[in-house]
Amino acid sequence: MRLLALSAAMLVLAAPAAAQQGASLSELAATPVVTVRIGENLKLPPDEATITVTSQSRAATASAALETNKGKTEKMVGVIRAAGIPAKDVQTQGVSLNPDYAYETVNGRGSQRLVGYLASNSVLVKTRRIDRLSALLDQVTAAGADQIYGPSFSIADPLPLRREARKRAMVRGAAEALEYAANAGFARVQLLSVEEGVSYRSSDIVVTGSRISQQGGPPPPPPMPERGGIEPGQIETGVTLTLVYRMVK
Repeated sequence: MRLLALSAAMLVLAAPAAAQQGASLSELAATPVVTVRIGENLKLPPDEATITVTSQSRAATASAALETNKGKTEKMVGVIRAAGIPAKDVQTQGVSLNPDYAYETVNGRGSQRLVGYLASNSVLVKTRRIDRLSALLDQVTAAGADQIYGPSFSIADPLPLRREARKRAMVRGAAEALEYAANAGFARVQLLSVEEGVSYRSSDIVVTGSRISQQGGPPPPPPMPERGGIEPGQIETGVTLTLVYRMVK
């Protein structure tokens, strides 16, 4: 009898919970939500480039190697500054000093002999004159640069491009959510939340900027003169939005 009474009490307690769950599902069905993920990327030619130039010097002593390389580096930096690049865009990346060995074979066995030291100095250079980049590379090479790495291209201020990508992503997201709503028999959608991720990468594909300017984006820069074989291509940047909408009758 006690077990029977207890079972009856549990059924009574469970009934309101089941009713509440049924009401919650009913409300959810009346106003369902839809989540869309939209990625919008735009491209523009880069307006700045970064290169790393390195000078190297060998000498019998460490101090002589460092002193000789200091002179080469100063000459190289002087040429860079003379090209109109401000001091804030010229940065020493690293100075190194390593023993310099000569490898020999004696009685059929290989050996190494210390002959001096190798000093090197790497300088990072940023320029906003991409049209003069080829000439700059020629100048630093003539001034004593032994190695050149780059160039690496970028957009100095990608924010206007991202703003345009954000606008387009919002329009596309609303249109897609509304399409889902219409297919489900709803009249409109109400935005509930927005989450954003940013993408920023270079592209090897060279296209014109006319598509962006025709659709309200930032205008493309003027055509560039001959660059001596250096092709900057375009930089792609944009946003990825996760949009949550409520369907409304």
